[in-house]
Amino acid sequence: MCPLVCGIVSSVPTNDPRQNLDWSVWHAGIASGKSSSINSHLLRMVLWLASLPYGAVVWLRNLFFTINLFKIRKVAVPVVCIGNLTAGGTGKTPCVEWLCRVLCSLELRVAILSRGYGGAGGANDEAMVLEDRLPDVPHLQGPDRYLIAQSAIEELESEVLVLDDGFQHRQFARDLDIVLVDATNPWGHGYLLPRGTLREPRSGLKRAGAVVITRADQILGEKLTSLRNEITKIAPGLVLCEAIHQPVEMISWESESMELEEIKGRKVLAFCGIGNPGSFIKTLENLGASVVGSRVFPDHHAYARKDIADLIEWASQLADGDTLLVTTHKDLVKIRTSSLGGNLLYALRVEMRFLSGAEQLQALVRSKTLLV
Repeated sequence: MCPLVCGIVSSVPTNDPRQNLDWSVWHAGIASGKSSSINSHLLRMVLWLASLPYGAVVWLRNLFFTINLFKIRKVAVPVVCIGNLTAGGTGKTPCVEWLCRVLCSLELRVAILSRGYGGAGGANDEAMVLEDRLPDVPHLQGPDRYLIAQSAIEELESEVLVLDDGFQHRQFARDLDIVLVDATNPWGHGYLLPRGTLREPRSGLKRAGAVVITRADQILGEKLTSLRNEITKIAPGLVLCEAIHQPVEMISWESESMELEEIKGRKVLAFCGIGNPGSFIKTLENLGASVVGSRVFPDHHAYARKDIADLIEWASQLADGDTLLVTTHKDLVKIRTSSLGGNLLYALRVEMRFLSGAEQLQALVRSKTLLV
């Protein structure tokens, strides 16, 4: 980051004293316009200028793939990609789980391929969650997804591959692209990186075969209708679905799970290291929990001993005998404990539930993966 940006960053205030300010939280405040100081306005201008060469590179790269100047490699089995247009959490992991269950129901041998961001030398949090939820589906991680795809086909005899977070990975051919659009922030605050969080312009949806609007329950009906119309205008003819992240249960690493009704009215200290922490907090509040404190870590955060000690100290200051510590499934698989400093720790487990378009999407998946 350039010195000018660094100087501005150090002086940007946070309006929420409960949160640890990490890059994603800070950037969301800047990109969304919620931070309104003079420094914030100046920084938005600097980030917008930086987004211009980024956008030019993205445009040229997509053009070169379109005219076949850049090579696209294809494997011998069908490939279905789950991706998005924005950086950050749109709910890909629950969608990957849903897709794998659909493919397994077709009696296909499935393997998941991913880049493996945030793995710190091993499997990352998303891989660990999917391993927990889909123990019979292998998950291969590596920077060269064509190479690991060949391994999945030759060594594991996989019959279909699920490419996790690969919409921009155009070197690898796929038979179907399913793009997730977060209803709460569909277009990354309206700008490309680093001014906003768009990885590429929204016109990239034209390459998709299906779009799933996630968190469709968290915006008003007229806004959802407007978003559907906008997507249809950009890419007419694709399968368009609406889905929510349905809370299922409160799970513990060692203890028994807890019914969702049991947190209603309970004091909760919430923490997470995911791409959309605000949605996690809102879900807890919608379940009736009283969130008395929250802490946010960077997406894919690898918890160190000091982080755990800080969380224990934080909980000791705010918790009483009835307060629960609650995190996400992605965080729990890395912390691997049922309590912190004597306070019970639970994770909110969610699944993708479709409000519309599920049958059409399943039919599309079948048509692209069953080689009959």
